[in-house]
Amino acid sequence: MSGESPTRPEYRVETSDFVRVFTIDRPERRNALSQSVRRGLVESFQSAADDPAVRVIVLTATGDRAFCAGADLKEIGEADRSGAEFRPPMNRPERLVMEVVAETFKPTIAALNGSAMGGGFELALACDIIIAAEGILLGLPEAKIGMGAAFGSVVLPKRIPFGIAMEHLFTGEPLTADEAARWGLVNRVVPRERLMEEVMGLARQIADNAPVTVRRMKEMAVKGLALPLASALRLDVGPNPYTSEDRKEGIQAFLEKRKPNWKGR
Repeated sequence: MSGESPTRPEYRVETSDFVRVFTIDRPERRNALSQSVRRGLVESFQSAADDPAVRVIVLTATGDRAFCAGADLKEIGEADRSGAEFRPPMNRPERLVMEVVAETFKPTIAALNGSAMGGGFELALACDIIIAAEGILLGLPEAKIGMGAAFGSVVLPKRIPFGIAMEHLFTGEPLTADEAARWGLVNRVVPRERLMEEVMGLARQIADNAPVTVRRMKEMAVKGLALPLASALRLDVGPNPYTSEDRKEGIQAFLEKRKPNWKGR
């Protein structure tokens, strides 16, 4: 035996009460997105889509300094010095992790335990709901370091007023959690010590509802955003709750004043 200690995992994945929690665990690197973390996120979100034991996905991180500092610039810098080719995010063999998160049809919640910058902010933007600890910052500083913010440049102007989004993209200056909440970008700002209690309470509340209906709502909402009302209303995406077993069970449980036993079909 070499006597070397094993490398500590860079993330954790846990599932309970139909809620899967993905925790980035690199506090010494401000939870930056290494290749290992990116691969883990893609795998976990894709597997959650097919797992009936998962109804809601929570994304968070370790520590209180940073939710995620974005790309691991040390890793990128070392690759640059070695002469390795740097490929833009949409020109890589692997899928863009933010795209995978955004396309997951199960509800997703970002629990921001610390500041979310660059790719970390983009990860949060890829989620359906954002709950932030008090006092954190959210920003896309890519203009200050010559990076691109490919996902954020597209999504941020869809989430807050165009002029506000462009100011923060052009200057690289961050938003405070309170400012983000004021623009509707963050759902709730809570004391740091209560963050996971609030997030898990919300996640379990969602997980208690009919999974077929929740999935249908997400797919209709996401795919209908850019469509005219008449076209969006005629979308037929995801499972149909009206013809599901869960619809019958939900009504019967309501009439019998008991908790439904959802089958997800």
